[in-house]
Amino acid sequence: MSHADRKMPLTARPTEALAGEARVPGDKSQSHRALMLGLLAVGETRIEGLLEGDDVLRTAAACRALGAEVENLGEGRWRVFGRGIGGLTEPADVLDMGNSGTAARLLLGILASHPLYAVLTGDASLRKRPMGRVSEPLQLMGARFHGRQGGRLPLTVLGSSRPLPITYRLPVASAQVKSAILLAGLNTAGETTVIEPEPTRDHSERMLRYLGAEIAVADREDGRHVTLTGQPELTARPFSVTADPSSAAFPAVAAALLQGSGVRLPSVGTNPLRTGLYQTLAEMGAGIAYENPREVGGEPVADLAITGGPLRGVTVPPERAPSMIDEYPILAVAAALADGTTVMQGLAELRVKESDRLAAVARGLEANGVRVEEGPDSLVVHGSGGRRVPGGAVVQTHMDHRIAMAFLVLGLASEQGVTVDDGAFIDTSFPGFVPLMQGLGAKVGPA
Repeated sequence: MSHADRKMPLTARPTEALAGEARVPGDKSQSHRALMLGLLAVGETRIEGLLEGDDVLRTAAACRALGAEVENLGEGRWRVFGRGIGGLTEPADVLDMGNSGTAARLLLGILASHPLYAVLTGDASLRKRPMGRVSEPLQLMGARFHGRQGGRLPLTVLGSSRPLPITYRLPVASAQVKSAILLAGLNTAGETTVIEPEPTRDHSERMLRYLGAEIAVADREDGRHVTLTGQPELTARPFSVTADPSSAAFPAVAAALLQGSGVRLPSVGTNPLRTGLYQTLAEMGAGIAYENPREVGGEPVADLAITGGPLRGVTVPPERAPSMIDEYPILAVAAALADGTTVMQGLAELRVKESDRLAAVARGLEANGVRVEEGPDSLVVHGSGGRRVPGGAVVQTHMDHRIAMAFLVLGLASEQGVTVDDGAFIDTSFPGFVPLMQGLGAKVGPA
């Protein structure tokens, strides 16, 4: 069956207010890493709260193909019996990473420093996304790659039998590239250092340290230096995955936009390198409270309480982009309903996500009666002053789960509703999105 035969258009209709409590799925970044670190650890890793969307299930399958025992115990509980660093087995078949850029890029890092032959591919969207930014530093460590033009998937990896440690300055802040290099450094003698121009999400560093790796982080004039000492023995420990702040963003913004709403989202990760959206919403005047702050498995969490009310336009500084890169589509929706103009800068990274998210957001907003100005790496959204936007359009999602969810939220705050051409991809990151939103009172369902 072709994808065209299984498209799933969804429509969000005008909704008055949301109310209730809902647990959003587990953090996608942590879920990928928990499985991969379980593969590389010695002993049994137990994982609670794993996101069971397609992206993460692809990582589970890849870990199995590399020799780990991976077992689903039900309801987000998983067990991984690892191979240990240096102990991977060569995969017998192509590793299909579906729609997941995180899975593909992090796995390239692991494979680069193991003397294995592997081939990675993905779906039509992932095969368009650039992998050169990961393969270039990994080649400096001794790995070899053969792929399509631009280093795109399908990509053959020949891992190095004697990988070299490197010091690598990231041209663009990217947690995925940083993590890939650090994961390659695990099976490399000596110290591997990544210098990032702006701090990016640090789940890899926290989780590696939690399993016993030696990682030093130093903020210097030329950026943040992250140094891993190679060839540690990672000792398996249990992981408890927090609720995903990127997924929580959709019900949170919906509640903030709709007057009279009161929504509680328990156990959401509050890692300061992931909370740029919530900081921005607070600056816009959103009612957001962090209740019961605590730490779980090395990660800070809290229960988010959101109330609906008027928002005002703000200017979002470009240096905040790494802490909210996945949240700009939903922030643009919040901006569309705000009083005044919102300026977002430093968005070039959005052009190489699951789709050209910057263009997709701009076109979708325009189609629904919102005035925007799109620059090469910026977006200016002129808010409606708290009035509902016209809506009424069918938005092209370009196989991008976050575009689909963002415009369904816009539909709730519109006059005529909003339809997305395909909601099938939402399950890659947020299985159960539609019933969760319906449970809070959102009018969303099949078109």
